[in-house]
Amino acid sequence: MKTLFQTDEAWSSLILRVMLAIVMFPHGAQKLLGWFGGYGFSGTMGFFTGTMHLPWIVAFLVIIGESVGSLGLILGFLTRLTAASFAVIMIGAIATVHWPNGFFMNWAGKQAGEGFEYHLLVIGMSLALLLAGGGKWSVDRAIAKAME
Repeated sequence: MKTLFQTDEAWSSLILRVMLAIVMFPHGAQKLLGWFGGYGFSGTMGFFTGTMHLPWIVAFLVIIGESVGSLGLILGFLTRLTAASFAVIMIGAIATVHWPNGFFMNWAGKQAGEGFEYHLLVIGMSLALLLAGGGKWSVDRAIAKAME
């Protein structure tokens, strides 16, 4: 259990986790709360289960992972768990939606949809946090110290 929370005092992990949380939170808020032009919990669940035919539990975990997970990541709480969930969510997004659109994002509006370059960045940041932990000023670090 201690391994889940163990981390060092690295500034790099702090920067990675806060920036990743800032980028991911709006996506989660779209899905959970309907903010930033999103459809909210009911609309997103309906889309994921009805249109995409994902199991309800997968849809629920994506919504909670992106929204609540982002808030936890800002605090450095359950950093490794959240990072792993972000990586899995992004792999799922690439596999189910973005792969056919190629690598690049749709900056010019000439593709059918967005490519997967953003998703690869999230996966890379998540893997770094999975290995290093939450770093400086993380709740995880305080929990690990309390377990000593």
